[in-house]
Order: sequence, then C-alpha cells, then structure tokens
Amino acid sequence: MDGTLGAGGHAAGLLAASEPGGLLLGLDVDPQALELARQTLAPFGERACIKRASFAALPDQLSALGWNTVDGILLDLGASSMQFDTPARGFSFLQDGPLDMRFDPSRPLTAAEIVNEWPEEELANLLYRYGEEPAARRIARAIVAARPVRGTRDLAAVIEKARPRRGPHHPATQTFQSLRIAVNGELEAVEKTLPLAVQALAPGGRLAVISFHSLEDRLVKEFFRRESRDCLCPPRQPVCTCGHKATITEITRRPVTPSEDETRQNPRARSAKLRVAEKK
Repeated sequence: MDGTLGAGGHAAGLLAASEPGGLLLGLDVDPQALELARQTLAPFGERACIKRASFAALPDQLSALGWNTVDGILLDLGASSMQFDTPARGFSFLQDGPLDMRFDPSRPLTAAEIVNEWPEEELANLLYRYGEEPAARRIARAIVAARPVRGTRDLAAVIEKARPRRGPHHPATQTFQSLRIAVNGELEAVEKTLPLAVQALAPGGRLAVISFHSLEDRLVKEFFRRESRDCLCPPRQPVCTCGHKATITEITRRPVTPSEDETRQNPRARSAKLRVAEKK
C-alpha cells in the first residue's frame, strides 16, 4: 500500500519491482494528484487499485478489497512538489495564490480562516507548536495587525517584516509549515495511522515512512522505538508489569538521508528522512 500516492512515482517503482503479480493499493485525498497517478499507473492495469481516501482509513480500504494483510506500506509525509508548484493551492510563499493549503479540497478549514479569524494567542501557539517558530508571538501579532491578509505573498511579506531574513531560509518557511499541518491535521493522522499500519502488515512485512520535518520524524522515531521493545516499564523497575511485547524490528536505527548528489538533483529532498520497520 502506498498511503500517499501523489502523482504515482513511488507506486510505479513498487509495481515494477513486484512484477509480475504484485498488487498495490494507492491512497490519496488530493483529486489533482489522483488524476496524475491514474495516468502514471495506467500501464500496470488492474495491478494498481487507486482510491480517494486518507491513509488513516487504511483498515476500511483494505477490508473493502478483501485484503487481510499487506507486505509493505509506504507513507511519504507532507506536501508534494506538485502541490507546492500549483499557485492556486496556496502552499508556497514564492508564488501568489489564495490562502488555502488543503490536501483535500472538501475539508472545511483553510489557511485563510486561521490567518484572518483565529485569536492572536491561538495563532501564536499554533506557529510555535507546529512550526517550532521562535518568533511565533511577534509574527502572530503582525498578522493580526495586518488583517485581512489576502494571499500567500501578502502573508509572506507580513512575516518578513516582523521577522527579517537571516540565513538561507525564508522567514515564512516555518509559519507556512505550521498552517499546512493544522489545516490538514497531519500530525494527528500520522499518530493514528502508525499502529494501524503495523496491524495491517503480514509477518515480515515492512513499513517505510519518509518525513520532512522534525515533528513528523519524532513521531515515527518514538513509535518505532517503543514498538520494537518488549517492555516499556521504567529502567529501574526490577520486574516487568506492563506486559508489552515488541511488534516490529527497526531496520533503520538511524534514518536514511539523501546523498549530496541526490540533494543537488532535487533540493527539496534535503530534509527527507526515511525510517523502516519490519513486522515480527
């Protein structure tokens, strides 16, 4: 299962590697991505089953196909290049567009609502929690003072004025990240899905997760570490009373990161971290 199908690049690789009989379920909530994925995966015919659904709906989707387990699950978290490169989606501060940022356009919450309607304190807490933004309160104050903020470039200008550029990264990077995470409920979906994914794997099956920022990676790392241990009791406790049994083995004790050559070819890969675990 590819739980973040996108344009179908990873799925095509998985199907090619599992020829001639491998089957793949591809999930995504983005109709624009699904349209591209259908074109990409058309050569594989019925071996590719494409559904519009969140990876958090994994159990229901597998049940609908009559699949009890799968041999591998891939989650490539965050926004895709296609979404960043489409101004009308509102993910990028480098291009002017509406403050949208929804993966699934049917979701009710948009970035515009958060930016223009949330109280200053809630906005500041959001920027700090999901963007790890040290100037969260100053930025939130500037956003509230500038309301109504109409689009992505307007928001970026407000942020840059409140937090002048220092170093190579644009000062709006963390704010846009935090808004996107909140709009799409990204961390909650990952936290919910990780145990469901392990349950869905056949023994020896593997779960591979690619993350792009520390909040996502921390969730995956802590889950893998916890579920690969037989006991979760405090270290000084002489006898185990928790009864926890390991369900996975960590294949990557340290995350796999892109090489310098890969980063040169694809700068957006620079912060990617891949972690893999195997079902016991």
